[in-house]
Amino acid sequence: MQNEKRKYTLGADNISRRGFLTCAAGTAVGFTILPRYVLGNSGFTAPSEKLNVAVIGAGNQGMNDMRGLLQCSDVQIIAVCDVAEQAASDEGKGGIGRGPALRTVESTYSGKEQTKDYGKCEGFADFREMFDKVKNIDAVMIATPDHNHAIATMWAIKNKKHVYCEKPLTHNIYEARTIAEAARQAGIVTQMGNQGHSGEGIRLTVEWIRDGAIGDIREVHSWSRNPGRYDENNTTRPKEQPPVPQGLDWNLWLGPKAYRPYHPTYHPALWRGWWEFGNSTIGDMACHNMDPAFWALDLGYPESVEASSTEFNDETAPIGAIYYYQFGARGKMPPVKMVWYSGGIFPPKPEELEEQRRLTGGGNGILFIGDKGKIMCDGWGGAPQIIPQSKMKEYKQPPKTIPRVGGDHLRNWIDACKKSTKACSDFSYSGPMTEVVLLGNVALRTGKKIYWDAKNMAATNVPEAEQFIHPAYHNGWTL
Repeated sequence: MQNEKRKYTLGADNISRRGFLTCAAGTAVGFTILPRYVLGNSGFTAPSEKLNVAVIGAGNQGMNDMRGLLQCSDVQIIAVCDVAEQAASDEGKGGIGRGPALRTVESTYSGKEQTKDYGKCEGFADFREMFDKVKNIDAVMIATPDHNHAIATMWAIKNKKHVYCEKPLTHNIYEARTIAEAARQAGIVTQMGNQGHSGEGIRLTVEWIRDGAIGDIREVHSWSRNPGRYDENNTTRPKEQPPVPQGLDWNLWLGPKAYRPYHPTYHPALWRGWWEFGNSTIGDMACHNMDPAFWALDLGYPESVEASSTEFNDETAPIGAIYYYQFGARGKMPPVKMVWYSGGIFPPKPEELEEQRRLTGGGNGILFIGDKGKIMCDGWGGAPQIIPQSKMKEYKQPPKTIPRVGGDHLRNWIDACKKSTKACSDFSYSGPMTEVVLLGNVALRTGKKIYWDAKNMAATNVPEAEQFIHPAYHNGWTL
């Protein structure tokens, strides 16, 4: 199927500026249980019915998310889409791609009483064909490589399907803003896959900081030990041109990116370190590990960003990097400097941390520095700890004022889809956060300190940054 022959055109012009919205996680509204035919084309599913879900992207993360969906008796996976029939998995669980995904779905549903009305799950290479042929999809779970997140998500939005999309929400800043606004206008239920946002740890962090546990916060450090690219030797495009594996539609995998020959250094596992397809470690992990700061401090957009790193080029990301964000005052909260570290680079050990203790999180985490103390949290929004332990023992924790969602991020989204409520990391929150995360790479790739005009989505002092904020599309694809 040639992309340019399709009649579909996706547009989202005149996108309005939207700030961060506080996530009212798990907030319920009244609803009436109605059969689907009464709801008609409203785009919502009655809580009494199963949610029909299509999966787009059956790689390692997609398979993990799909297995989570298969545990839900009120969810039915009715379609699986992946450009590869099958590929080797780096997790050793029987392969990835639409073939293994379909077999997993069929074997899970086979003979189960709660799925006795289950129909055959269909497989597709092209999600456009899937939307054409499968008419009873209620919601879509998307876990493609970063560069295809936005095009798949926009097709789901235009078809009025609820969307769960893995992090980062998009591959560039323009896409994040466009997708968030399109979802708002469509009135669908959305969720980004920063799973810790549904957990207890991040809620405790927000409650403690709002309680003034460590006073005003003027500095935050967050990190991931993951390298910016997993193959240190791959820094330029490979010259070899091995044959495309049987069952892989390479043109569909490239999506909106300019053509280049297939090579296994891109698919299936190492794409994240290539700028055309991924966003390095900050894109992979900051939506997890920096999330507590965005929520607790209501950060919004930064005033400036700059970065430094180990060696990199126009093709591949650096192994290690440090990003410096400066946020202005927000209401009564003072300005904040936030620093992100990746690739084995970490902030200095806090003097308050006992000699035998290390920075928390096993290589992933966040550290809040306040006027009256410090809070350290595990990665993925994990459990907060005031340091040293003596202060933690003295602290009287405030009441739990933020609604809990049980810690299951997919379940939170499923319930929101069925009840027509708001998922906890919906695109009105995760879209702007994605913009901020990806702005770090814009600063890194331009090699300059960027002063950010959030309203106009522009680096006021670095006009050449536009090529990274809103890259060109190819092969007939558009948003």
